[in-house]
Amino acid sequence: MELNKRVQNLKPSAIRKLLPFAAEAKQKGKKVYHLNMGQPDINTPKEFFEALKNYNTDVISYAPSSGHPELISEVIKYYSNLNISYNTEDVFVTVGGSEAFSFALMAVCNELDEVLMPEPYYSNYNTYMQLLNIKAVPIKTKSEDGFHLPSRNDIEKLITSKTKAILLSNPGNPTGTVYTVDEVKMIADIAKDNNIFVISDEVYREFVYDNHPYLSFASLDYIKENLILIDSISKRFSTCGARIGFLLTKNKELQSAFFQLCQARLAAPIVEQIAATALYQTPKSYLDCVIHEYEKRRDLVYECLSNIEGVFCKKPEGAFYIMATLPVDNAENFIQWMLLDFDYCNETLMVAPAYGFYSTDGLGLNQVRIAYVLNEEDLKRSMKILSKALEEYSTKSKK
Repeated sequence: MELNKRVQNLKPSAIRKLLPFAAEAKQKGKKVYHLNMGQPDINTPKEFFEALKNYNTDVISYAPSSGHPELISEVIKYYSNLNISYNTEDVFVTVGGSEAFSFALMAVCNELDEVLMPEPYYSNYNTYMQLLNIKAVPIKTKSEDGFHLPSRNDIEKLITSKTKAILLSNPGNPTGTVYTVDEVKMIADIAKDNNIFVISDEVYREFVYDNHPYLSFASLDYIKENLILIDSISKRFSTCGARIGFLLTKNKELQSAFFQLCQARLAAPIVEQIAATALYQTPKSYLDCVIHEYEKRRDLVYECLSNIEGVFCKKPEGAFYIMATLPVDNAENFIQWMLLDFDYCNETLMVAPAYGFYSTDGLGLNQVRIAYVLNEEDLKRSMKILSKALEEYSTKSKK
């Protein structure tokens, strides 16, 4: 028997591909610092657990297909506090941001249609496009520019009769880039003038540093018919495992399509939705502390990387990732070597090879994505390990 070729041809996750080597390192007794995955170590708000504890029912039944009404109401209030207006019919609860993204693609693209994406981009975007036989068209960005967007002319050159959308995350995963107000408006104008959609992944919305200006696409009323917004509780409230995301649009045709897709998968899990509802009662001080903590971690990692010979990176403006160019030919080989053949005081490090965040052949081979999701002491130790590893790897390569 032969499996579907789309499944057979899927690229392994850049974030998880090397986990077997990390497991092997641990079996050898090494401590592995995991900076490969965007899994926050921040405590989930107590409101989530209290809601779980207080949930009492004789039968755990299906939620409404579009989402638990009380959760949708809280989401609407959340956006209202950002001066963004959404109504009940505009909001759909999904099984994480990943399902929201897949539903967006299913609704707007036919097979062989095209979606423009600033490159590098979150690797799972490409996974779903491969499964749906949609072509990812990279908008090339450069590390020396902080991965900010090229000119409008450069982007519009990529648009064809097959182009259905521009997809981007803001703040960016894997780059940590926060697009300027002018960049957001430029993408909105391109979408409006070319009659295509913007699919905006804003799950890291709060994680913006140095008082950098931030503009949500949802604040631009003139593209409301062109906009699909993706959101999630995963990063904001450190609840990745709860798998609750959101899909928002004011486009009536899209609303009908999303409702049908939600019905087809029946419902998102009701227990997690009830607990997620309580998250919106979390005091503002929680997020203020979290953002301050990540900003300190960002500064620490950036300073350490800047002091390692041969490493290049720009300071990211948001999220909790930093893309760094290393003085190696192949970052994946280097990471594998760190896990299997290297240790510093019986400790080693795992980061994500960046080539998996590119679709253009040959790009990202000597880059890594570092997720600064550990405490400051662990991050200091991780950067020390990286420095020692690069020093030894360079000596080994010259032999």
